[in-house]
Amino acid sequence: MAERFERHRQPWRPDEIQKLHTLAKKGMALKAIAKALTRSEESVKERAKLDGLSIAKLH
Repeated sequence: MAERFERHRQPWRPDEIQKLHTLAKKGMALKAIAKALTRSEESVKERAKLDGLSIAKLH
């Protein structure tokens, strides 16, 4: 069964976006970023795409 996320469909807060940018620039993997932000990998991937960020796919 898929993990449940309490943040499901919640809008991104400015501090979360900042953290996403920071973690992505450090080269963290998608799964690790998703866990750090308590968001789904799909949500993180979509937001990164919107912001023009590239995220490591491995790990």
